[in-house]
Amino acid sequence: MIGITSFGGHIPRLRLSRKSVFQHMGWLNPGTGAVSQGEKSMCNWDEDSVTMAVAAARDCLVGQDKREVDSLYLASTTLPFADRLNAGIVATALNLRDDIHTADISSSQRAGISALIAGLRTVQGGVKKVLVAAADKRDAQCGSNYEMLFGDGAASVLLGDEDVVAEFKGSFSVSYDFVDHYRGQNERFDHTWEERWTRDEGYVKIVPQAINGLLAKLGISMAEVDKLVFPCLFKREYPAIAKAVGVLPSEGDKVVDNLHEVCGETGTAHPLVMLVATLEAAKPGERILVAGYGQGCDALYFQVTDKVDDLPSRTGIRGSLANREATDSYMKYVAFRNLLPVELGARAEVAMPTALSILWRDRKMILGLVGGKCEKCGTPQFPKAEVCVNPECGAIDTQVDYEFADEPGVVKTFTGDMLAASIDPPNVYGMVQFEAGGRFMADFVDCRLEDVKVGMPMRMTFRKHLDDRGRGFTGYFWKAMPGR
Repeated sequence: MIGITSFGGHIPRLRLSRKSVFQHMGWLNPGTGAVSQGEKSMCNWDEDSVTMAVAAARDCLVGQDKREVDSLYLASTTLPFADRLNAGIVATALNLRDDIHTADISSSQRAGISALIAGLRTVQGGVKKVLVAAADKRDAQCGSNYEMLFGDGAASVLLGDEDVVAEFKGSFSVSYDFVDHYRGQNERFDHTWEERWTRDEGYVKIVPQAINGLLAKLGISMAEVDKLVFPCLFKREYPAIAKAVGVLPSEGDKVVDNLHEVCGETGTAHPLVMLVATLEAAKPGERILVAGYGQGCDALYFQVTDKVDDLPSRTGIRGSLANREATDSYMKYVAFRNLLPVELGARAEVAMPTALSILWRDRKMILGLVGGKCEKCGTPQFPKAEVCVNPECGAIDTQVDYEFADEPGVVKTFTGDMLAASIDPPNVYGMVQFEAGGRFMADFVDCRLEDVKVGMPMRMTFRKHLDDRGRGFTGYFWKAMPGR
């Protein structure tokens, strides 16, 4: 038996009201009022596809032995580097073994579901554990329908042949160079053809072809599917697609909600986001069919096992959706995404190139938040050093690697700095005291200054540290956020 052995997800905490978008840009395109219901997930200024993938993968690895992971596939169409292995950044941040296979999978909205198929075939070939993560942070032109529809998010699944929570039964794919939208290599926004083309010749024809092909391949009918998962930008087309694959009008609850009103379409990640949300509420024996659309379509069939009840609790998609901070500030949204130039003061103009040699030597510390722990007295410290920080010990060369990323902590001291260059002032930072020992000076994110208190629980999160736009380099580090 092979299949999904664990799963996790991440939706950014910030949610932008679509009514706010319409209030600011509806004068330009009144038609966007038709899709202005609900809210869309919105990355904080220091989040991107890599940081979201790390968050989803960490959630997926709760209760798992990450030393068993042999391969990592990262799927996205909005990766920060065109020629640097983005999956390598994720693997380093997760502190996976060095002797694993990593790969970026991109260039299509179905890249996430295609990565899932590739991972399952890798497991079928004898690899023990494969981690798949998908994330997207897509930009859209101000005032467009896609600005309303696009949301940010990530999902991750762990694949293997032991303790399977959703058994893989088979897949079916169709591939076409069907261009309903595209984004050139040096372009920021999608170029789209008219909606009817995407809807009538794309989703309504191609998605049913893949789903019906899978049903025929496995010799089953839609009666043997309990949950049908497929993303579609146009919610009103769900009944037509469902009818084309044999879902009866009385079986409307079989089609899983596309999450449009609570987070929007998360691009490459969305089939996995919907699948993870479905697995979070799944009962043993349920049969799930999931499809991903984009220049064709991939469809997969799973059956949930009784192992799903043994998984430890995790944040997941549903937990991420519940942990929300609503905002009506459309201007903050466009500033965070650099769609609007803003003045950050002279301090923001100091640009220092990242020393790649130092990044390599200290990669575990910088990307993995690995410190040290004294083998003589057991004292953890960050950063790792030759001399133990414990004044009663002071041992030399006794420290081994110690991971702080998953260690809970509390606020020891903090401040709000209005003079520091920040796109979201004040810049809040302070000292985190880890419960197991060790201290760390960190920026605080996903919180307001007035909410921070000494003794407040904190946990670590992987975020962007800098955007060197002149050199096209994104730097990452760890920050602290409220919660366990």
